[in-house]
Amino acid sequence: MIPGSDLKNPFPACPILVFGGGGHGKAIIDLLRALQTYDLVGIIDDGIPPGSLVMGVPVLGGADVLSEWRSRGVTLAVNAVGGIGNVAARLQVFDLLSAAGFTCPQIVHPQAMIEPSASLEEGVQVLARAYIGSDVRIGFGSLVNVGAILSHDCILGRVVNISPGAMLAGGVRVDDHAQIGMGVTINVNLTVGSGARVGNGATVKADVPPGGRVFAGATYPEPRLKPPVESV
Repeated sequence: MIPGSDLKNPFPACPILVFGGGGHGKAIIDLLRALQTYDLVGIIDDGIPPGSLVMGVPVLGGADVLSEWRSRGVTLAVNAVGGIGNVAARLQVFDLLSAAGFTCPQIVHPQAMIEPSASLEEGVQVLARAYIGSDVRIGFGSLVNVGAILSHDCILGRVVNISPGAMLAGGVRVDDHAQIGMGVTINVNLTVGSGARVGNGATVKADVPPGGRVFAGATYPEPRLKPPVESV
């Protein structure tokens, strides 16, 4: 029997699996508990022994048990592999869940602020204290982490990672699979290309090309030195 179920109504709330029992998985567990709309069935993780507990939630096994739980009537799952620094890992989990027939719902922490005109696709995760501004569009599977700010008219592509405390000014576009580090500031109307990475604390003042990298703490592009002042 599925944990938390009873014989008369085995799924009193929407049953859901969490794929990944690491640090991001713990944040997702707390988010789901705060929502109070899901029956958290268990965790899928290939690196944690089945039967272990993560924050009181049982580990059910690895990816090989997904089909079993789908056949038992669980249709929802959350990708809790953050993938920061390795977006391929997060993409692989989405592929595994899709192949097993699971849907990834959007989940938004009750303490996040989402303007009514914003649009979020399936699989989007918005954590506590994040702000999603007017007419923002967020593509499938993207993650907006704790305290991040997306100002009006921002557009995120698919499986974008916005780390805690990042600030995107109005009209910023972040294309598929790009990763924005903690505390990053991106100026108005700029584009961060697909697969690009912007390191923690960087300031972005020009478009970042696809696959580009801005190092932690840098100002991009690097400011030119001012010519010395001539003495009179």
